Amino acid sequence: MKKLKIAAIGTEHRHIFGQLKGMLDIGCECVGWWNDGDNKITNDFKEKYPAIKRELNKENLLSNSEIDLVLIADIPSKRADLAIECMEAGKDVMLDKPGCTSLEQLNKIEQTVSKTKRIFSIDFSERFEVPSVQVAYDLIQKGEIGNVVQTIGMGPHRLNLPTRPEWFFDYEKYGGILCDIASHQIDQFLFFTGSSEAEIISSSKGNFAHPEFPKFEDFGEILIHGDKGRGYIRVDWYTPDALPNWGDGRLTIIGTEGYIELRKYVDVLGKEGTDHIYLVNKEKYEYINAASQPLTYFQRLKNDVINRTSSAMKQDHCLKVMNLAINAQLNAKKLGNLK
Repeated sequence: MKKLKIAAIGTEHRHIFGQLKGMLDIGCECVGWWNDGDNKITNDFKEKYPAIKRELNKENLLSNSEIDLVLIADIPSKRADLAIECMEAGKDVMLDKPGCTSLEQLNKIEQTVSKTKRIFSIDFSERFEVPSVQVAYDLIQKGEIGNVVQTIGMGPHRLNLPTRPEWFFDYEKYGGILCDIASHQIDQFLFFTGSSEAEIISSSKGNFAHPEFPKFEDFGEILIHGDKGRGYIRVDWYTPDALPNWGDGRLTIIGTEGYIELRKYVDVLGKEGTDHIYLVNKEKYEYINAASQPLTYFQRLKNDVINRTSSAMKQDHCLKVMNLAINAQLNAKKLGNLK
């Protein structure tokens, strides 16, 4: 199999490091990176990967015919235009979430994908970089909880206020909390229920703890129904300081014959480490440590780039997630300090 050559364009969010590590770990070669200006991320990038050349002009990467895949983690409102540039230059793209922040951007992405036949993929890290998610999916495929009826996705995050750039507090730039964080939970809802069609029944967004940032949303919730299941989503920026990581992310999957709970990043006052699964059905209730389960998204995406397949994530699924997330954001009821 050929050695895939990749580049990073737009390094404004730390998720670029997870995207890059995932591809480097499976043998890809990063031939260069670019960002418009300097920030804490670019400084860390230079320190972490001193051997990777920084290009002063992104055109040098866009015109490089050897580059197959471009990783993008720019300011969310800028990601769509960068992805379109890359696809029109003959590159496949893997973006940090959210992949875009408006329906207009999404429409342009869909048109570009149709025209260029390039791959537009979003690294939904709360699924693709979490081993317990694949284990839970396999359990469901074996019939351990019957037919999935509902998912309940919780996405709490730590604010780390002093480290955040200015754009982080402007929903016009980061897309809003439902477009941004909740895209993870929408992705998982579609994935676990197997729904091909879905609608946002209700959504809300609020600012309850940060009135000094009038364009920042620190709370959001969604009620979503699909043709094969229902879901509830809650996301926030309230992770307390005492928690040893950035958030107690959880997913509960309720079936007709049992349920599964994933405690992805921490089990408060319980088991040490990450990727805890609790399974309860008619015959057993048990704990499964899924931390050693290998990740598959990056290898599958590499194969897709080479073979022109869609094993990592169906293109329609990727675009549908962003359509639902953006519509949830646009139609959300405003709460708290939001005007």
